Amino acid sequence: MSDDKGGSFEERLQAAQTRQASNAPAPASGAKGTASPMGIGVRVGIELVSALAVSVAIGWGLDRWLGTRPWFLALFVLLGGAAGVANVWRLMMPRSPR
Repeated sequence: MSDDKGGSFEERLQAAQTRQASNAPAPASGAKGTASPMGIGVRVGIELVSALAVSVAIGWGLDRWLGTRPWFLALFVLLGGAAGVANVWRLMMPRSPR
């Protein structure tokens, strides 16, 4: 199954994979999926704030829609805070090796 552009598909695929492997940048020394302390801190803050913001928006929307002024907002603030803490807990727990 050869064509007029230089060989079979398998040969061209192998040549392309070889070229791609030779052009790939070398991984940085010590880069094993670890993040900097500042990066972790920013992620923790974003996790907490985003969980609270989404839950407050849902609670406020439900209160406006159903006319139950503080109830859903208070409930979803608590749920959003718990969700943010749970996300941070999962982020900070040590991972077990597989």
